[in-house]
Amino acid sequence: MAKIISNHYKFSASNHGFARNKLDNLSPVMIKMPAASSNLRKSPTVSSAGGDFFGRRVDLGGKRRRVRTQVAASSNAMMSISIGKSLKWWEKGLQPNMKEITGAEDLVESLLSAGDKLVVVDFFSPGCGGCKALHPKICQLAEMNPDVQFLQVNFEDHKSMCYSLNVHVLPFFRFYRGADGRVCSFSCTNATIKKFKDALAKYKPSGCSLGPPKGLDEKDLVALGANRDLSFTYTPKPNHSQTEVVPPPSPSPVSSGLPEPSLPLPLPRPLKSTSETKEDSKDKTLVSSGR
Repeated sequence: MAKIISNHYKFSASNHGFARNKLDNLSPVMIKMPAASSNLRKSPTVSSAGGDFFGRRVDLGGKRRRVRTQVAASSNAMMSISIGKSLKWWEKGLQPNMKEITGAEDLVESLLSAGDKLVVVDFFSPGCGGCKALHPKICQLAEMNPDVQFLQVNFEDHKSMCYSLNVHVLPFFRFYRGADGRVCSFSCTNATIKKFKDALAKYKPSGCSLGPPKGLDEKDLVALGANRDLSFTYTPKPNHSQTEVVPPPSPSPVSSGLPEPSLPLPLPRPLKSTSETKEDSKDKTLVSSGR
């Protein structure tokens, strides 16, 4: 039997064309097999991740796979971040004094909590081209007038509320100021922006209001409360009927206790006969003819 020492493989010399009796006279033969080259260890081998190659554990580029996974994850994260940062046109250029209304109750509370400020309610729609073109200028005016509160109402999200407020044209604006309530309402476009600027200059409060903010009109509140599509309840104020003022009776003269003398009643005039009536009419006819 031939043996291989150390890292060599074992081979059997039996039954290889030699008689068994002749093998006894042969000395053991040392057959040295070439060891695995260093290039074989270093070269990347395409196999399963947990496979063995010649009895040795083979690393199949796990680091490269991990790097590719990390690159894919980072690219997905970048895509999600870029998608999340994309703003809609009505969300761009917003100022601290601009707020989007979430419902009827939010609109009522925002108007009541504004105090003496001038409040501009901006009704817009995402599909309105005039609203989109006017939005940057509204944002500029909001930046130039930080003491004015701008409330944005998305018509598509609050159609039922806008119908109750009789808003049917876009873009549409309503101006509210303190105890005066609604002072004006109009529709304007990019070409008629001067109307908006004039309203800002006219209705900006110059002093403190004489009463609490009024907010929406009574009829608007009643219409919102009657709308079943809205989660808004409102109890109408009782109508106080005006009582008619009755003038006081004139003072009666103080009687002296003596009976006042009664005046004689006029006697009835005697009725004229038919003949006398005809003569009188005949005389009047002669006088008018000049006889």
